[in-house]
Amino acid sequence: MATATIDATTRKVPPFGGFNTTILGIEIKRMLRNRRTIVFTLIFPAGLFFAFGGNTDWNDPVGHGNVAAYVMVSMALYAAALTAASSGATVAMERALGWSRQLRLTPLSPVVYVGIKAVVALVMGTLAVAVVNAAGLFQGKPDLAVGRWVACAVLCVVCTLVFAALGVFVGYLVPGENAMQVLGPGLALMAFLGNVFIPIDDHSSLIWHIAQWTPMFGVAEITRAPLTGDLPWYAVVNAVGWLAIFVLGAAWRMSKDTARV
Repeated sequence: MATATIDATTRKVPPFGGFNTTILGIEIKRMLRNRRTIVFTLIFPAGLFFAFGGNTDWNDPVGHGNVAAYVMVSMALYAAALTAASSGATVAMERALGWSRQLRLTPLSPVVYVGIKAVVALVMGTLAVAVVNAAGLFQGKPDLAVGRWVACAVLCVVCTLVFAALGVFVGYLVPGENAMQVLGPGLALMAFLGNVFIPIDDHSSLIWHIAQWTPMFGVAEITRAPLTGDLPWYAVVNAVGWLAIFVLGAAWRMSKDTARV
């Protein structure tokens, strides 16, 4: 009995490395079905913002707004960072379950696979930002012009790319469920040191100089720039630098991971 042969030269490689909206939609739906994701994305961000609602200084002016607006933007950034990082870190669980190895049998490029993770993390981060801003509208205390309010929200979404890359990096670096055990406390520490939870007013203090080197400092300054009216050049360098570090780290670990197959 004759055996049919397949001419490899006739195989068609899918465009864009196998990227398609179907797999992107599946990834987003899978995240939204996760109860932990719902807590991080919908409940935790709003609760975090309302937890500061008893502050008597919320009407004090800050830049082009007030303290309430400053807190709202800061909490939106932290919520988006946590949500985006946890979304990106799902690669750790998929590696543990063997799903990422299974995907390598498909035409989906590893780079596109990581890119899809980053897009999903960005979508989830956007949802977290929207929830915190909706909480601000509901509370009615933030005093900020509409244009500046929207600008802060958009910058917050863009800056979540830094933490989406961090999540993917940690997902390839740490096995299984340990990824979120590292990211959770790590991001909280970054927020404390990065001038997010507690504003550091003394620029001559040691903690201020330490804060300028932490991953959340630069993105916090950028996100609040429309509100404060100030954007230091070193904040932009900080954000771009950490984004490059996390992206290169994720690419490095991904290459090590795929080399084992």
